[in-house]
Amino acid sequence: MKMTSCLGIDSPAPSINVQHWLRGDPLSNFQLGKIYIPAFVSTTCSGCGPALARLAQLHEQYRDIGIEVIGIVTADEAPAEVDAWVTKWLPNANIRIGFDHSGEMDKDWLKASLTFHVPKAFIVDRDGRIAFIGDLVKLEDVLPKVIDGSWRASAEAKNAEEERIAEAEIHAPQRALLRRIRGATEIEDWKTALSAIEEGIILFPDNIRFHQKHVEILIGVTRDMEAGWIALVQFARTAIERNSEDWLLAALQDLFGPIYDYSGLPLAERSSMAKELSERILRLYPQHDAPFRYHSYLTIAFYYHESGDDDRAVDLVEQALKFVDGEALPDVEKHERMAQLLHTLAEYKGEQVCYGGICATPRKQC
Repeated sequence: MKMTSCLGIDSPAPSINVQHWLRGDPLSNFQLGKIYIPAFVSTTCSGCGPALARLAQLHEQYRDIGIEVIGIVTADEAPAEVDAWVTKWLPNANIRIGFDHSGEMDKDWLKASLTFHVPKAFIVDRDGRIAFIGDLVKLEDVLPKVIDGSWRASAEAKNAEEERIAEAEIHAPQRALLRRIRGATEIEDWKTALSAIEEGIILFPDNIRFHQKHVEILIGVTRDMEAGWIALVQFARTAIERNSEDWLLAALQDLFGPIYDYSGLPLAERSSMAKELSERILRLYPQHDAPFRYHSYLTIAFYYHESGDDDRAVDLVEQALKFVDGEALPDVEKHERMAQLLHTLAEYKGEQVCYGGICATPRKQC
């Protein structure tokens, strides 16, 4: 059955119905003649903090020509916790930030447009109608065309909208299965959850989440180490066949990360497989081709550290520091990543380390 989006390009923009304004003056209606960019983020989304910082930069770039960015935070936390999260990523707030704790804007904007993941941006054109719905990374290309009036009537906009709806149709069965899994885990019906996960691995081989959930329940919850080892090996072999950084990295994290209690699993086989995954990631994305691979390098460094090769672990973290230092990132995001890397480096070296004015010391041992 073909899905239909209640909210799409040329639809009148829904109202701004947030219950609490964390930053800026309250705004209830879009002013005609002005372009707005409502962008949805969540405190539980790993990429949403950096996205919020980049949105603030976008606001600074375009505000003199009548464009306003509005951050909408969807979360279940208390306002004080959300406020602290916003302060972390926007220490010098310069955009309006609304807190949608009732889910009204989630329903009227995200669900109505068949949007199921954040961060996600909308553009409200000068006539109060939706001009764009999509990922934040596309704003840089689309926004100038909205400003000069060439976007909405273009074939490019029509194609983008059709692709967006088609993608939602493709992912609808997967979301339904994931809801089944979530419902089963909430009542701790592990047999039903595992059955649905195994169905997902077969039906949706491109979705990495089914593999991750499989390992999580078997090793992290039910402690079925025999079945858990089989699931881990299957995940790693699939990642190797795909030769994709996302798959290789996720498999490495599940195989040799600080996530689970791995006692009862064969250490030698686990180490050998983790080494192959690590080497494949490094070969796939060599240093000169990957100036922004700090997360990958951190994960691989952890494997080498746990394996006793601290020299290799230290080298990888030091490379990652140079990658991050050379990136054009919002200050708060760069500081956050540098601090994480330096704390890791201090632990691996067993001494205080400093880089770019930031210092870290190893945790005291009891």
